[in-house]
Amino acid sequence: MDSGAFAVFLPVVLAVVVIVVLMSAVFVVPQQQAYIIERFGRFQSVQFAGIHVKVPLVDRIATRTNLRVNQLNVKLETKTLDNVFVTVVASVQFRVDPRNVSTAYYELGDPAGQLRSYVEDALRSAIPMLSLDDAFARKDDVAADVQKTVGGEMVRFGFTVIKTLITAIDPSPAVKTAMDSINAAQREKEATRQRADAQRIQIETQATADAEKTRLQGEGQANYRREIANGIVDQIKSLQAVGMDIDSVNNVVLFNQYLDVMRSLSESPNAKTVVLPSATPGGYNELFDQMTQATLSTDAAR
Repeated sequence: MDSGAFAVFLPVVLAVVVIVVLMSAVFVVPQQQAYIIERFGRFQSVQFAGIHVKVPLVDRIATRTNLRVNQLNVKLETKTLDNVFVTVVASVQFRVDPRNVSTAYYELGDPAGQLRSYVEDALRSAIPMLSLDDAFARKDDVAADVQKTVGGEMVRFGFTVIKTLITAIDPSPAVKTAMDSINAAQREKEATRQRADAQRIQIETQATADAEKTRLQGEGQANYRREIANGIVDQIKSLQAVGMDIDSVNNVVLFNQYLDVMRSLSESPNAKTVVLPSATPGGYNELFDQMTQATLSTDAAR
């Protein structure tokens, strides 16, 4: 290439180089991110969302830090106060503090690993102080204690612990089986008690009903006999009113009773065998004499 052609292309090359250098000086930081700028290997500044300018060939973007909330799941096996081994799962939500982006970058090389260690240490200190039942019942308290302890440590390194959750507390399979057996036995015990109470109430109710039934039956029979007696008295008074003497009246009343008994026996559906005197009402006279004689013998004995 001759000197004339070189002289023509040299300004073009210089213009392209200048444009490239100027373009490398301008950079854009996306939302929820922060760029750390170093100058000759030394921290210079932190730039947040927007368009910025750095000195070409002097400043460089050391790192791009995410300011969004991250979640770290920690799974740990430990022992409770009553010597039950459990697996605890904790979820820790954390983020880089926008005011301490440089501290978070330069102080910790593995933030997630460091945070995991702090959480495990806090759980190993909290869970062994509680029984298995208390660990389940006070799960939120344990989470709050862990967050307070871990948050206090991580804030020194530019991180903020937003929330700590205890998502699971799982005993070993053998312990679960034993707990299920205990719970099943307790439920069966309660069910047995309930069935016994129900049976007792049923028996008491049935006894009350039987007693009431017996009382009503007694009252019914008493009323029935009272009405019979009143009917007999009225019948006797009616017969005496027409001029019959007392013996004849008794004879008629007993004969009517005799006929009522015979009618009842004949109408009864039950099988029966009745032996009657050969002659009626002559047989009835014999029956009346026997009843009268029995009554007189009873009176004499008194």
